[in-house]
Amino acid sequence: MSENLLVVDDDEDIRELLRTYLGSVGYTVLEAADAKALRAVLTTHPIDLILLDQRLPDADGLVLAREIRADSDVGIIIITGFGQPVDRILGLELGADDYVAKPVDLRELLARIRSVLRRRSPRPTEPPGAIDFEGWSIDPSARRLTAPGGRVVELTSGEFDLLMIFARHPNRVLSRDEIMNALHHREAGPYDRAIDVQVGRLRRKIESDPTRPVLIKSVRGAGYLFAPKVTQQ
Repeated sequence: MSENLLVVDDDEDIRELLRTYLGSVGYTVLEAADAKALRAVLTTHPIDLILLDQRLPDADGLVLAREIRADSDVGIIIITGFGQPVDRILGLELGADDYVAKPVDLRELLARIRSVLRRRSPRPTEPPGAIDFEGWSIDPSARRLTAPGGRVVELTSGEFDLLMIFARHPNRVLSRDEIMNALHHREAGPYDRAIDVQVGRLRRKIESDPTRPVLIKSVRGAGYLFAPKVTQQ
């Protein structure tokens, strides 16, 4: 069964372009011209990924991304005419999985769509045993993280994948390029802070004091190190 994509853009030509191209490679593509139409589609159709224009006539795309992420783990790629790093960083902090600038390169967009959908797909090859560290427990099969007190901690698909990368490589410095390649199958650009943003979001969920992390440590000029002892059942 093909995945359902929702293209949200007030430009009819862009919607038609993306519908035609993405439909030709096997996706089912739905459309919405504004935030009101987006919300209506989400209540009536199962959606796997949203291509969300940052500037809509009735809402800010970044605010919408935060609203959607609060209720759903659906994939979100923001498409925008704004190319400043601060816009990309803010979009990722508010819950988007990726960020693409206009004019859109269709092949690049397709690669990013596939990457986000791949991260959201079930992992049949994941090891069945739990992975434990400092009282925390990761269930790879259920893609669930349990805190030391037994509370299940909600993670986005990207946050869970990032945690799995760290848990599989404990006490080893991972560069941003290594992490970016594992997550998105591309290297980080010189001004790309996407990994830093994702690490920050993950720290806020697993560190006692995210401003003084002891689990995910920064290694100046090198990357990040997952410091706790990790055991797998």
